Amino acid sequence: MLNSTGELEFSKENNTEISQLASLALSHDAASGENNSTGLPEKTGYPDSVYVMAANIFQGIRIEKSPEKVLIKYGSEPLQSLSECEDESVRRSSYELAFSALKYQDILETILIDSYIFPSTTIPDHLSSLIIVMLYDFQDRKFQARLLSDNEESIAEVQEVENLLISFKTKLAAALARYRIKHDALSIYHILPETVRNQELRASTLPLYAWINTCKISPEEVYHSLKKKGYHKVKSVPHIGDKVFAVDQHCYDVLIFPSHLKNDLLNIDLFKEYKLIFQDKSRSLAVHSIKALLNMDDDILMVNTGSWYTVAHMSVLTNNNTSKIFVCGVQSQAKDPKLMNLFTKMGCKNVEILPETFINIDSKDHRLQKVKVILLLPRCSGLGVSNPVEFILNEHEDTGLLKDFSQGGTSEDKLHVLAQQQYEQLTHAMKFTKAQAVVYCTCSVYPEENEAVVKKALEFQDHGIKVQPYRLSPPVLPLCSLKEIHLSTDKFFRMEPSEITNGCFLSVLTREVRKSNKPATNPLVPTLMKNTSSSRPYERPTNFLRPRPEDKMVALKPVEIVLPPVMLPFPSPQGTRAQMPTQHFYCRWGAPKTLVSGYLPTPSLSRRGEKPKENLSSSLPRRSRPWL
Repeated sequence: MLNSTGELEFSKENNTEISQLASLALSHDAASGENNSTGLPEKTGYPDSVYVMAANIFQGIRIEKSPEKVLIKYGSEPLQSLSECEDESVRRSSYELAFSALKYQDILETILIDSYIFPSTTIPDHLSSLIIVMLYDFQDRKFQARLLSDNEESIAEVQEVENLLISFKTKLAAALARYRIKHDALSIYHILPETVRNQELRASTLPLYAWINTCKISPEEVYHSLKKKGYHKVKSVPHIGDKVFAVDQHCYDVLIFPSHLKNDLLNIDLFKEYKLIFQDKSRSLAVHSIKALLNMDDDILMVNTGSWYTVAHMSVLTNNNTSKIFVCGVQSQAKDPKLMNLFTKMGCKNVEILPETFINIDSKDHRLQKVKVILLLPRCSGLGVSNPVEFILNEHEDTGLLKDFSQGGTSEDKLHVLAQQQYEQLTHAMKFTKAQAVVYCTCSVYPEENEAVVKKALEFQDHGIKVQPYRLSPPVLPLCSLKEIHLSTDKFFRMEPSEITNGCFLSVLTREVRKSNKPATNPLVPTLMKNTSSSRPYERPTNFLRPRPEDKMVALKPVEIVLPPVMLPFPSPQGTRAQMPTQHFYCRWGAPKTLVSGYLPTPSLSRRGEKPKENLSSSLPRRSRPWL
């Protein structure tokens, strides 16, 4: 034990060193102007309720360590909040704070030990999670005081922890400086794994995607309204710059905005009145793939949709049809009056929510006899997503996924479990004998959740039932670049995570087509003409060839696809840029000549000496269809 004099001298020496390190840390932050990894405005702190909610979230997702490596003990009971908060901004802030604390858990625990907060103070275990999330925010504010509003309700535990952190401010800053010096890092952000840093960088620049609710407004009206608000339509959206927007190349009803405009957009009537809806692009790709496979009266079964906006988008796209949309896998909110109110506000009238889980629904259920297409959005790792908090909140996914994101990947064991669940759901979907197509879509970058699941389901599908087997077909989506053409050569549609989009995998399975024993006729023509005459502008005509039970099966044969050269704009001698339309390429598969065409009617053979009649389809819109 040190005597009083020695202890006092030791304390003075320590205080001198601590002050120098703290000054170094704070002066470096002030000189660099660094606030956080995403370049957001200076933070002033959160309300007490956010800290409590963030602490409870962190408690459930924190990294648990082996007993010999435990530095800080955590309690098992959640903190009591003032009330159950349903405010979206509070929930989002709480999840973001908890996720940030999770990424830096090791660093924050080390700082608490190095600053002697632990074990020099007696702190109940149940407050440890609160200390971690508040310490992250404290250092993110450069150890500056929090700004509180006058009408904010205070929570005793938050006030207690805040006073503790403020009293250790200098020692905490010094501990942080020592940690950065030890790891030769400009900030704790640079200590994160490279995969996590890249994900954060993509999240900071990722554009906003919003689809137009054509039940309430036309695209032209949206463009006009945005123009009145000072927005300008451009061909592509930069990361920074003026108030601009662009139309997505894959989905004609989706607009793209720079990420920094979100707060401004949320305050305009287009978003307040559900005329424009923010949603990840992958979900729009999925519903547009479904729309391309439908006839006017075909029903749809949507499985594990996550966000209700996906259901609403599907409903809007089929507004002119007599289609009905069945939704399952979300039974916890099936009868929520707020959900029904949301659908009413958005103009969705053809949605029915099934209380059962998908696996428990009989493939011969009488309610689903008109279901022709099944959309399967299985729970996945989501490692193609740049902003995991948005993914968790929007898709109602398990908060445990944040742990995987914080580590930059999913464990092999968990990946195997997810892949097995996905395989079981896909094979169950393929048992619905009335269905003619299944669309499988994930936000994962792992082949184990994507190609491997689809190929395994096709390989082991039941050939004993009296329906045609499924085959792989290319999605009916425009391929807008040489890279997309290359990624889709095996009939899967893929989008890699980048600064402009999240990752996406999409696969379309369709029934085999049969060989006709009767004169070639095409039952699609009346339906197609009906769809074309009644559809709105910007809606693509739909088609679906129904297999006949008396026909024999003939598998489609691949045909050679000859693509025109991609014409890119280039400077002309006069210095102007050539204005050329975007090149859209559609994959298409052809059948043997004896088969009925899947999109255009086959003209009968002309008699000798008689001129062949003009093809009936010449007046119909010419759009490639990939799977008939």
